[in-house]
Amino acid sequence: MKFFFSYLKDRKLGVCLFFLFCAVFLAVFLLYRLPAGAVAYPALLCAVLGAAVLAVDCRRAYRRHRRLQDLARLPSALMEPFPPAASGEEADYQRLIELLREEQRALEADSFRRMEEMEEYYTLWVHQIKTPIAALRLMLQGEDSPLARSALEELLRIEQYVEMALCYLRLDSSSTDYVFRELDLDSLVRQAVKKFSSQFIRRRIALHYAPLKAAVVSDEKWLQFVVEQVLSNSLKYTPPGGSVTIELTPPKTLCIRDTGVGIAPEDLPRVLERGFTGCNGRSDKKASGLGLYLCGQICRRLGHRISVNSSLGEGTAVYLQLEQKKTEAE
Repeated sequence: MKFFFSYLKDRKLGVCLFFLFCAVFLAVFLLYRLPAGAVAYPALLCAVLGAAVLAVDCRRAYRRHRRLQDLARLPSALMEPFPPAASGEEADYQRLIELLREEQRALEADSFRRMEEMEEYYTLWVHQIKTPIAALRLMLQGEDSPLARSALEELLRIEQYVEMALCYLRLDSSSTDYVFRELDLDSLVRQAVKKFSSQFIRRRIALHYAPLKAAVVSDEKWLQFVVEQVLSNSLKYTPPGGSVTIELTPPKTLCIRDTGVGIAPEDLPRVLERGFTGCNGRSDKKASGLGLYLCGQICRRLGHRISVNSSLGEGTAVYLQLEQKKTEAE
């Protein structure tokens, strides 16, 4: 009914002209004292025929309206074919839309090309920067001094930032390929712990970890990044003499808990937002606010869930719900 009233509103000029002409003829006939029926009968006949034509045109217009509504729900690349133009004006609008779509396709192709070029450049840069990092690591491995151990930890931090930059770039890339298979969770966690073993030892942070004895279906590279990032944050905000606990809780949820500074209650709902650093980040000027954001985005793509529970001054617990119902191992 709403469409019908809208249709009549669009055709109101023609309808009003019909009644105006009938009124003019009726007035002329009355002035010449001619029978009014000579005007009323043809006017009624024309009104019936006009109503029939109007009904057919209204039905055709309604079909075009439904077709355009269906097209509006599709992406712009699939918005065709348009219904046949009912007038020259509609044909002009359709040509204008086609020109705009061609321009959009050209912009998207150019944006995609630029993104690919940027990804290729940063991928090459990451591989190039790893060479001097590896060389410095070899040079420092022969040294056993507090300065050398601190330098090795800083190299590890540089490697993390490099991997984070590459991960951020590839996160929404069309070339990102996830390889899902069954993984031994203990093996994955041990790799992360081994990577940060020097920090545990130097800062005297206790590690409470018992074999998890669980397997998960996920992508090893991306899940490894998430576990390492969470463990890195735990070490970063846990003072010397604190502890980090790694355990598995049902249903298949990896929990990494620390006794660090914790997170303020007002910051907790936003810790997974991009660039959000909160109170801890404002006190630590080197915080980027990207670590947990990347973890959240990766978990969402892998079909996992990440949640954070914390109390200020009492530590933080990060839960990785790894139960996978839809994805099967390759």
